[in-house]
Amino acid sequence: MKLRQYQVDAFTDKVFGGNPAAVVPLSAWLDDPLLQAIAEENNLSETAFFVASDKGFQLRWFTPLKEIDLCGHATLATAHVLFEALGYARQSITFETRSGELFVKKNGALLEMDFPACPPSPCELSETLAQGLGRRPLEVLVADDYLAVFDSEATIRAIVPDQTLLGQLDLRGVIITAPGVDVDFVSRFFAPRFGIPEDPVTGSAHCALAPYWAGRLGKNTLTARQVSRRGGNLTCEVQAGRVKLSGCAVTFMEAEIAF
Repeated sequence: MKLRQYQVDAFTDKVFGGNPAAVVPLSAWLDDPLLQAIAEENNLSETAFFVASDKGFQLRWFTPLKEIDLCGHATLATAHVLFEALGYARQSITFETRSGELFVKKNGALLEMDFPACPPSPCELSETLAQGLGRRPLEVLVADDYLAVFDSEATIRAIVPDQTLLGQLDLRGVIITAPGVDVDFVSRFFAPRFGIPEDPVTGSAHCALAPYWAGRLGKNTLTARQVSRRGGNLTCEVQAGRVKLSGCAVTFMEAEIAF
């Protein structure tokens, strides 16, 4: 069997930036172990697979270790492939996913994703989290991930986490965040339990980050930067229980999987 595969850098307008994702169009679903094997072989933070449906497309995401419920950058990458490589002619795409229906609209050079908001709630700081980050945050909140808030962008950039300790936590991952120097907020994201020591740019994390910072800063449209080594920029808009995330994407590679 042969499958077409695209590798796309999401949340950037230049290759070698943002977050790379593999995107594999399918005519019908393959067995889950095969999907997982392809994702493991790619060894990227996510591989996205999609199949056409009555509403648009069914979309699934796999890390090298397991399937996940929501992935922003691989959704952006999939929409980019549909619009730019596969000739999708409409202005908006509906994706059916494990997190419900997601929508991506083409807006000039930007792709605008419409995701459910996931506002975090305050929680107690565990010693495992504090030791795993090597610093005690100003506050800790919880949604799908732990959200640790610090004082400055410099602090966020300087943190060197203990991946073994963070991998012992019970949630998907850990987001660290602080006010930005020239953006509203910055962040980093660690998910060693899912085989991702540090994700370069994490769209789904902003479903929690954007509501938090909107409430703290008193505005619904925010600029964000994930300050990983590759880095990436997002614009976030919070409205009516949803988060709109906008960013660019570029194709790095087209390839053929043979097995």
